[in-house]
Amino acid sequence: MNRTGIFLAIAGVLALVAVVANVPRGAGNPTTPPPTPPPTHTPTPPTLSSDGSLTLSTRVSHPFIGLGSSDIFVTADVVGAAVPQAQRSPVNLALVIDRSGSMSGFKLTQAKQAAAHLINQLTSVDRLSIVHYGSDVKSLNGLAATAENKAALLKYVDGIWDDGGTNIADGLARGRQLLEAMKSDFKVNRLILISDGQPTEGLTDSHELGEVVRGIRSTGISVSSIGVGTDFNEELMEAFAEIGGGAYAYLQDAAQLSNIFQKDLHAATTQVARGVTLSFRLPSGTEFEQVLGYKIASRTKYGTDDIILVSMPDFAAGQVERVVVQLRVTGATSGQTIEVTESTLEYTDVLASRAVKTQTALRSQVSDKAEIVQSSRDKDAVVYAARARAGVNTQNAVEALKQGDRNKAEALMQQNAVFFDDAASVAGGDAVINDQHEQEGLLDGLRKAKGQAEVNEYSKDARKKARVNFGLIGSTY
Repeated sequence: MNRTGIFLAIAGVLALVAVVANVPRGAGNPTTPPPTPPPTHTPTPPTLSSDGSLTLSTRVSHPFIGLGSSDIFVTADVVGAAVPQAQRSPVNLALVIDRSGSMSGFKLTQAKQAAAHLINQLTSVDRLSIVHYGSDVKSLNGLAATAENKAALLKYVDGIWDDGGTNIADGLARGRQLLEAMKSDFKVNRLILISDGQPTEGLTDSHELGEVVRGIRSTGISVSSIGVGTDFNEELMEAFAEIGGGAYAYLQDAAQLSNIFQKDLHAATTQVARGVTLSFRLPSGTEFEQVLGYKIASRTKYGTDDIILVSMPDFAAGQVERVVVQLRVTGATSGQTIEVTESTLEYTDVLASRAVKTQTALRSQVSDKAEIVQSSRDKDAVVYAARARAGVNTQNAVEALKQGDRNKAEALMQQNAVFFDDAASVAGGDAVINDQHEQEGLLDGLRKAKGQAEVNEYSKDARKKARVNFGLIGSTY
């Protein structure tokens, strides 16, 4: 073959290659595999459901997960319906006041003034019982808040004086007794406990005291707890509110009591739901890690599914509470759909006087593309998870501080900065800038808390902020 022939042969081969290279995939080539079909399901966006006075909204931090095991976070927001013109329900209320020796002076004076303010906020459709306890318990039976009865209630409050130890259990029991006498006449029944100290008489074990509150709650009466000063047992008072379905408040200054009583009265008289529970049904393959900031009411099996139940507070109009759950899921093949969880909200609708059940479901999809997994993360869910994780660290740091391990406490608080830096990379710096400032303040406060009184004050303030970060938003004053 001459040189011209060789050149023509090479040109022909190159032309053939070019043609083949531009043939559409699969066209004219039966051995080329067809494209992978799209998955049957796609990851669910945030889901919302409302069948009554509460709305449930759920979202997952990772709509796409990578191959292998991954930690993900599910967040559930529950919101109470707005009540037209703040429509008010009559309330059967018991105010239980600690009058032990540690309440003497300014604290008790402010508590009495706050009680007087509360009395003046009531109307004739409401009923109020007054209980005060030290070593013993004294009380005034419930009275309708008519003008004449208000004068009697105010006179009774004025006659309360400090005396004795701290018998919280008997004070709670008397409050329950007085509320139960008229409970059937009211849709809303509430006990408000105020204390500045540790239980020193009667029942003093935290578990036994929690069972006292559980018994009260089982009758349809909610319990709110208010701690004043720096000496009360914050874990116990928080547990009272959580078990009792009410609100928790920590006040450094008893002068703030009037505002807190007013908030709790508003929450009680605009109540839209009670007996609220939220459950998460986890299919086989989804592993439960923790509910951040909440104690689990129960954990049961339904076939191969795991069901986690969380008790929530009673809801007032417009009240918002959030639950963050950490789960572990495993992706086996790209394109696989993972059924993450089915969430079920159950409660008694106070406005409609009926039981309500509403549900949502979340799923994620497996991808072998790391960029898809990272770029698709839900911004809000990532921020909520960062806050809840920071709340866990804050509570653990408080415990370390109380035990004298400052290095551990500081390390835990410093780790929170990592959580919020990661959240900022997903949701943007503005989404967490206030959280970052708060964490800086908490770390600075930890370093400055030296004496026992300062440590106690810091601990209560930090735990209160942790509650809000967990999602106990409307039930923390």
